[in-house]
Amino acid sequence: MRLLLIAMLFSAAATGALAGDGRYGAPPPDLDRHLARLKDAYPGVIKSHDKEKLVLTSGVELPISDGRTDKSFDELLDHPDIDDMFAIPYPAHAEPKAPPVDSDPGRIRVEALFRAIYGDCRKGDVRAKLRKVPWFGGSVLFTTRNGADRALEAVARDLATLPKPMLKYLAPSAGTYNCRPIAGTDRLSMHAYGASIDINTKYSTYWRWTKPGKDGTYKWSNQIPSEIIDVFERHGFIWGGRWYHYDTMHFEYRPELLPP
Repeated sequence: MRLLLIAMLFSAAATGALAGDGRYGAPPPDLDRHLARLKDAYPGVIKSHDKEKLVLTSGVELPISDGRTDKSFDELLDHPDIDDMFAIPYPAHAEPKAPPVDSDPGRIRVEALFRAIYGDCRKGDVRAKLRKVPWFGGSVLFTTRNGADRALEAVARDLATLPKPMLKYLAPSAGTYNCRPIAGTDRLSMHAYGASIDINTKYSTYWRWTKPGKDGTYKWSNQIPSEIIDVFERHGFIWGGRWYHYDTMHFEYRPELLPP
């Protein structure tokens, strides 16, 4: 499985999804599979799809592609379409290691889609669907939409079976729901949907806490054990430590990016 996922990553690079010149936008060669997985992950929200549009159960239609294949990395984040969300494959269950520059699988999100899935926190839609989920000596607020709370409960159950020394990485939690944008941007954080959790900051690293090197790049670092990452990924969560702009405390519920 790990070799297959690594092969997919290099295949995407070869087809332009991870263009060496820093331009993005070419649809992944397995887009139909990604769209089918997207619909399976959010069945109460997504009604259907074809090569041109994603149809939500509300009747809203979102374009699959805007036709651009020359987006910069920043444009990919700020102005994505549906197929852009799959431009950088997420390497589930691979050994933690430094990603290539600007490889941030999962950070590309179409906000209109996620507002349809979880609601708009600025209108009070998200808070109304939160509940307390037990979390290692306490509890955290997590959304009940699309079974995200049940997925986090399953994560906690499996994490509790790990050797006790690993539990220090998990609690206290650094937060779940927070109606805010991502630091330094106007884009809503997954925390604004109640669908992400930050674990203990004492053992976490974050790219904004460091300074770039002389070449302008950031040096990746991580303390989170792979056993913890595997548990989260097994239940539909992606890890911010797999990003070049790393955030190793951060896990968010993104089942569409992981094997079913």
